[in-house]
Amino acid sequence: EVDLEERLHELDLRSDSDIPDVPPPTDSTPEILKRALSGLSARWKNWWIRGILSLAMISGFFLIIYLGSFMLMLLVLSIQVKCYHEIITIGYRVYHSYDLPWFRSLSWYFLLCVNYFFYGETVADYFATFVQRREQLQFLIRYHRFISFALYLTGFCMFVLSLVKKHYRLQFYMFAWTHVTLLITVTQSHLVIQNLFEGMIWFLVPISSVICNDITAYIFGFFFGRTPLIKLSPKKTWEGFIGGFFSTVVFGFIFSYFLAQHQYFVCPVEYNSETNRFVTECEPSELFHMKKYSVPPLLQAVLGWETVNMYPFQLHSFALSTFASLIGPFGGFFASGFKRAFKIKDFADTIPGHGGIMDRFDCQYLMATFVHVYITSFIRGPNPSKLLKQLLILQPEQQLSVYKTLKSHLVEKGILQPSLRG
Repeated sequence: EVDLEERLHELDLRSDSDIPDVPPPTDSTPEILKRALSGLSARWKNWWIRGILSLAMISGFFLIIYLGSFMLMLLVLSIQVKCYHEIITIGYRVYHSYDLPWFRSLSWYFLLCVNYFFYGETVADYFATFVQRREQLQFLIRYHRFISFALYLTGFCMFVLSLVKKHYRLQFYMFAWTHVTLLITVTQSHLVIQNLFEGMIWFLVPISSVICNDITAYIFGFFFGRTPLIKLSPKKTWEGFIGGFFSTVVFGFIFSYFLAQHQYFVCPVEYNSETNRFVTECEPSELFHMKKYSVPPLLQAVLGWETVNMYPFQLHSFALSTFASLIGPFGGFFASGFKRAFKIKDFADTIPGHGGIMDRFDCQYLMATFVHVYITSFIRGPNPSKLLKQLLILQPEQQLSVYKTLKSHLVEKGILQPSLRG
């Protein structure tokens, strides 16, 4: 029998083609669809399966949007957990023969720890008035980061205690695998929820742009694709890439126009402690007030317009759509490279014709980071509502000190008249 240490050394020296095979996922296509499409070629059968399931997923997405912000947050959390499960399962299948102790248990434990940290931060930021009324939650929020660190440290110690001679290298491989997976899934999903709190439009336009680009690039590539785009993903073509870009930019511009007209989509999502529900009511910011813009001279000759009325947010939609169609696909290429490294076609077989959940959301995570950075860099300003919530948590003497400082500042600015002293 080959010594395990030698096997580990051989694993280090293997090329990509020698990576252990992952069992291929089973075909999860419903029998009714198989029978209905049995007379079609494999190419057209896949077309119809993808199309039908895409329409079903889009319909479900619209239903969840109708149900409100809280359901969207639950959807994001569910997708995050499923994506994490799919990636961790690949690691487990690749190295399962080595019987690494506690690997799966620790993987899920770290997922809980990281989610506890990020969602605790969200509760502290957006549910301050709710927390203030409950003494037990005040303790958890006050010491949230220490508790989070203690939980992580417990998992870290458990990992160290699980180390077994001759398993060391593989155990550290999988420890790194778990943490990179957490970085990809949990951190990005947290940013998605942060974007949602800025206003549902910052959630819907980026996500819909990625979906639009994915669909239109597939359609253009299916019917007109001739020129391969990248070796990592042989089915991707330049025709699909370019067609997807222009379609996504147009879609983002039009979709933004309709969303910008409704408070439900443009107002920041806030928790109302009086009604115990999320509300989206506000005076829309300048981004969502119609303005008149001068048309560039080159376009005036083509369009015949000197000015055009549009929402400022529609200009930002160009940046979002451009990223979704030009840079976003690289998230998919990255995922394709990952799958090729382990000789698998899809992350899982959750969605017939599409693969796993991660196969559908590989570009969304990259998009979430961009939107968050874009908002913090170019959009977000001081938030009076959030600042007020933080002030309400302070002790009375601290609130009084802030009041006196603010009053003195406003008097110096000439905004308030100095009080008369007797």
